[in-house]
Amino acid sequence: MFKIRLLVTALALVSSISVASAWEALPTVAPAPADNPTTEEKVELGKMLYHDPRLSSTGTVSCSSCHNTMLGGEDNRPNSMGVNGQTGGRSAPTVWNSAFNAVQFWDGRAASLEAQAAGPVTNPIEMGMKSWDDVVARLKTIEGYKVAFEQVFGKDAISKDNATKAIAAYERTLITPNSPYDKYVSGDKSALTVQQVRGMNLAQELGCTACHSGPAFNGPGMFQQFPVHSNAFYAAKYHFKDDKGLAEVTKKPADEHMWKVPTWRNIALTAPYFHNGAAKTLDEAVTIMAKMQLDKELTKEQLADIVAFLNSLTGQFPKQTMPVLPATPGTTFN
Repeated sequence: MFKIRLLVTALALVSSISVASAWEALPTVAPAPADNPTTEEKVELGKMLYHDPRLSSTGTVSCSSCHNTMLGGEDNRPNSMGVNGQTGGRSAPTVWNSAFNAVQFWDGRAASLEAQAAGPVTNPIEMGMKSWDDVVARLKTIEGYKVAFEQVFGKDAISKDNATKAIAAYERTLITPNSPYDKYVSGDKSALTVQQVRGMNLAQELGCTACHSGPAFNGPGMFQQFPVHSNAFYAAKYHFKDDKGLAEVTKKPADEHMWKVPTWRNIALTAPYFHNGAAKTLDEAVTIMAKMQLDKELTKEQLADIVAFLNSLTGQFPKQTMPVLPATPGTTFN
C-alpha cells in the first residue's frame, strides 16, 4: 500500500507564505531509488522499450503512443487510445517531469515510476498483453534485447522487474528546466513580463499554490478533492464526478473524488485538461478551477494574468533521438 498525504494546510494561510520560500526552480536531475541507479546504458534500453509497440498485444501501441516525448509528454486527447482503437475514461498525464511525482497515475495508485511502467502493458484497454510473462517471453525471442539487457543487468536478465527499471530510468531523464519562470526565480528578473509576475503573485494570493506547490507545482505526494464546490452548470457540462478517482482503487467512500495534484509544468502544451480531458483550453481550465476549488469568479484581467504566468512554465526540452529498435528479421509477432 502506498501512503497518502492529504492536504491539511488551510488556504487562508497561503497568503502568508513568502515568495522566497514559495517559488523554486526545477532541479535539472531527478533522484533515483537506491535499487535502480541511473546509467547511460540503462536509459538507452529504457528508451527502446518505451518506444517499442511490440510491448502491446497488437504491436501497434507503445508507451510513447499516449506519452509523446516529441510534444508535451501526452497525446492531446481527452481519452487516450489503446489497442484495437479502444479508449479509456481518462486523459493521459504528461511524462515530462513525472520523476518529481511522489505517486503516479491520476489516482496515485502507483508509488513509483517503476510500478507505473508495469501497469499499461497488461491493461486490456491500453497495451493489452495478457501477462508480463508473455511480454518477457516475447522479449527473449529478440536477439537485440538479449544483448541490451545483458549489458545493463547481466546474463539472462530479461524480466518484468528489469524492464520496468529501464523504462523508469529513461523517464527520469525527461526533465524540462530553464523555463522563463525558472530563470526569473534564479535571479533574471527580465525573464518574466510584468503580466506574468502579476499572475504568479495572484496564483499565490488566491490560494492556487496551496495545492500546486513545490518546484514542479504538483504538491509532491499530495491528493486533493476535486471538485470541492458544487456547481450544477459545471456538473452537467463537464461530468467531473462520474469518475471517483482514488476511491476507484481503495473502494473507500472517504477517497471519492480525490486526485493526485497534477503538475503545472508545460501546462500550455498539454490540453485538454483534467482527468477526463473535459476542458479544451487553458483559459477554460483556470476558470473552472477558480470556481470549483476556490469558489471565486475571476475577472478577465485576473484570468489573463494567471494564464500568462502558466505559459511561463514551459521549459527547455532535452533533445530526443529515436532509438533503433532490435529487429526480428523474417518474422513478426502478429
